[in-house]
Amino acid sequence: MTQATELAAAAGSPDPRVGLRAVRALRRLLERLEVVQVDNARRQGWSWQEIADALEVSRQAVHKKHAGRPAVPTSWEA
Repeated sequence: MTQATELAAAAGSPDPRVGLRAVRALRRLLERLEVVQVDNARRQGWSWQEIADALEVSRQAVHKKHAGRPAVPTSWEA
């Protein structure tokens, strides 16, 4: 079982302490995955509008969140 699968299962726990901790961890994982994929899209020449469309957010929102921050390493080891 992967960490994400374990967290998803824990998020459904009847114990709120367990469930909320899992939700917090999933939120952090999701944010990291978004950063990785936005960087991937930018390296492949995607516009901010294309990324925004894929994420179903506004171009301004994705640009504000991701423009100007350093790119993440391409390896998951960091």
